Amino acid sequence: MMQRNGGGVGVGGQTWVLRRVRLTWLSFMLFFILVFFPLIAHYYLTTIDEAGGPDKRIFGPRPGGELCEAKHVQDLCRIRESVSEELLQLEAKRQELNGEIARLNLRIEACKRSIDSAKQDLLQLKNVISQTEHSYKELMAQNQPKLSLPVRLLPDKEDSGLPPPKSVRSCRLRSCFDYARCPLTSGFPVYVYDTSSYAWGNNLDPLVKQAFAASVKSNIYVTENPSIACLYLVLVGEILESSPLPSPSELEKQLKALPYWRSDGHNHVLVHFSRKSMTQNFLYNVSTGRAVVAQSTFLEQQYREGFDLVVSPLVHALSEPNFLEVPPQVPVKRKYLFTFQGERVESLRSSLQEAPPQSVEEELEGDPPADYDDRIIGTLKAVQDSHLDQVLVEFTCKNPKPSFPTEWALCGEREDRLEVLKASTFALVISPGDGQLVASAGCGMRLFEALEVGAIPVVLGDHSRLPYHQFIRWTEAAIIVPKPRVTELHFLLRSLSDNDMLAMRRQGRFLWETYFSTSENVLSTILASIRTSIQVPAAPIKDEPAHEIPHKAGKLAGTDANLADNGDLDLGPVETEPPYASPRFLRNFTYTAADTYRAWNRAPGPFHLFPHTPLDPVLPSEAKFLGSGTGFRPIGGGSGGSGKEFQAALGGNVPREQFTVVMLTYEREEVLMNSLERLNGLPYLNKVVVVWNSPKPPSDDLLWPDIGLPIVVVRTEKNSLNNRFLPWDVVETEAVLSIDDDAHLRHDEIMFGFRVWREARDRIIGFPGRYHAWDVNHQSWLYNSNYSCELSMVLTGAAFFHKYYAYLYSYVMPQAIRDMVDEYINCEDIAMNFLVSHITRKPPIKVTSRWTFRCPGCPQALSHDDSHFHERHKCINFFVKVYGYMPLLYTQFRVDSVLFKTRLPHDKTKCFKFI
Repeated sequence: MMQRNGGGVGVGGQTWVLRRVRLTWLSFMLFFILVFFPLIAHYYLTTIDEAGGPDKRIFGPRPGGELCEAKHVQDLCRIRESVSEELLQLEAKRQELNGEIARLNLRIEACKRSIDSAKQDLLQLKNVISQTEHSYKELMAQNQPKLSLPVRLLPDKEDSGLPPPKSVRSCRLRSCFDYARCPLTSGFPVYVYDTSSYAWGNNLDPLVKQAFAASVKSNIYVTENPSIACLYLVLVGEILESSPLPSPSELEKQLKALPYWRSDGHNHVLVHFSRKSMTQNFLYNVSTGRAVVAQSTFLEQQYREGFDLVVSPLVHALSEPNFLEVPPQVPVKRKYLFTFQGERVESLRSSLQEAPPQSVEEELEGDPPADYDDRIIGTLKAVQDSHLDQVLVEFTCKNPKPSFPTEWALCGEREDRLEVLKASTFALVISPGDGQLVASAGCGMRLFEALEVGAIPVVLGDHSRLPYHQFIRWTEAAIIVPKPRVTELHFLLRSLSDNDMLAMRRQGRFLWETYFSTSENVLSTILASIRTSIQVPAAPIKDEPAHEIPHKAGKLAGTDANLADNGDLDLGPVETEPPYASPRFLRNFTYTAADTYRAWNRAPGPFHLFPHTPLDPVLPSEAKFLGSGTGFRPIGGGSGGSGKEFQAALGGNVPREQFTVVMLTYEREEVLMNSLERLNGLPYLNKVVVVWNSPKPPSDDLLWPDIGLPIVVVRTEKNSLNNRFLPWDVVETEAVLSIDDDAHLRHDEIMFGFRVWREARDRIIGFPGRYHAWDVNHQSWLYNSNYSCELSMVLTGAAFFHKYYAYLYSYVMPQAIRDMVDEYINCEDIAMNFLVSHITRKPPIKVTSRWTFRCPGCPQALSHDDSHFHERHKCINFFVKVYGYMPLLYTQFRVDSVLFKTRLPHDKTKCFKFI
């Protein structure tokens, strides 16, 4: 056992020693490889490089950066150099920006100090302004004390309220009219008695009653409340011939039985409409108290000058006159120089039933007239027999109309008389032979027919009272000659020039259309006569209510560089002014008293003559003209002609003023939005009114540009080009710029047109000009749009006009013209040019050399249609028929700025001059 174990131990120990020796050997070899082999290899390689020379080194360092000669290493080197340079540049930039930041910080601090100083100055200026305004109000209070409205006196039903006059025949407004019932602010309310409320009302002519009722219904002054009425209207005639006339005493009782007669009839008007030349003057011998009598026939003993009214006969009771059947006013000279058809009837039945006092016929026959009528007959026959001029005089009739004694009876039927008058240059109206008959229905009928067909009336006899003679200046429409001058009549008529005759014919046409043509006009004229006499201002006319379409404003509109690049030409204030409305009509109370004759004897306009006819309500804005001094130096004007001051100020003699853009559009949303954006930054613009002419509303997602001013979108009742000229209530300025939605105008052009309009406020001022021409071959008028040195129209697709013309176009101009505009969907601009030229007798004014204004690339407009020009030819000829003559006037005048867009220093003179 022991031997076996020891042998085992010896073998195991030997094995362990061998393993240790092997491990030591491996460790030594590993150490040798790791330590000595790299040294030997390095030594060997170094020795090889040195043996090969410096040019053949492979592993050793290369002198002079030869390591970069390798391609990929060269790229890395270039990148390193570029990055180094950029780093240097960025560092320099950083230092530069740090310096700039420091300087800006210094400027910010300086601006903050300047702002603080400016705030202090602004506060001081506000205090100065406040003190100045306070001082101004104190001065105004001292010089213009406050006036309270007059006290409204409403007397009781039984209270006469006035002392009795010395004589009823001496009645005048001051003694027989109760002004207390008609204060200046009353609005002139008129109460009309129902014809069935008094006894003789059932005997009235049915046509007269029906026409009177229709006229009352349409009158703006009529009220149904008698307790507030200023005037009480009673229709007393015309009575049917088959009905018995009430006796004077019975008629007086019936008048006093009227519920608001108040014992003497003050503030009552007894209206007697005459449809026949021999009308019943049954109010003669009737005591009418203090009531005003308005009728066509008056005796001298009956007529109260300045109180009673001579009115025109009621020819067109229910039927409207057809203006297309009225003969044209040209040529001036017609077939006959003058005509007269009539027969003097010496004795006719009396229209009165009671005596004494004497009847009308008895009083006339008791004072025989002078023999002037015999002399007239002889003189006129001698002129006819001389054949110097073609005249027509007839002193006998086959079927004479009943007339008063000493009066010339009408011959034949009305249609036959009108045919003769249409061929007459002058129409003789011989007044009654007896001077006691100061007005008669027969003479009124002759006057009416002459004016209707354009024959200039020649009244023989200066003692006659023509209708509304207190207000109408008849010498502008008729020739009034005393009967003793009948021998000089032929010479007088031959001496008149064509221009004078045309002016008288035109004035006569205006008087007939305004005061005589319809029953509404006759009634309105009666009320206007009394209202003017008691100096109550007319009711203001109502603007067209604008039904706005809500819309969403989008982003702030930019400014087109092509439109805003005005160089050193300042168009107006740098900052947009807030909307400023034109002053409203300020002469409501002074106008009626100061300008009565001018108001009654001129067509509506021009404004320096008067702003409205008495029959029309007062317009809310009053036109202002260069030369109509205001008594003070207005804001924005009178700053001289130096360049900078002139450009920055609006100039002129009217205080600060703005204009309104009215833009008509129809389903062209993109074009409309672009046009609205172009208006951004336009000086003196008050607002933009978009007339949405389409029945479809704008798109819900449509974003409207924000131009810094109100954009009012107006919904119209129908698609009509007449909507362009409606007097919208949202238009608060006198100046209106009518512009199409595709018009392309620069800001400087618009401002130049506005400046020119302010110097000629009664004219149309615009850019594209057109003219009319006479076609000899077809004997008609033509519309021409070719380039020409002469023009007679300015298209309202880009034109300034006064808002006053919008009222006239919509409410005064004949309806037939507006109907034709709707029929053709065309010609509204021609209609406006006709209207303004007819009123002012002046041509429009074209500014700049621009002939078109359409924007490039816009969709095609209606004017590009082939039928467009044919329709405009028809429109012109139709309008001439309605007006009776061609109102358009030619002009070669064009307004340009001599230094337009010329670059001049601000200290040099720059102004607009006209050529």
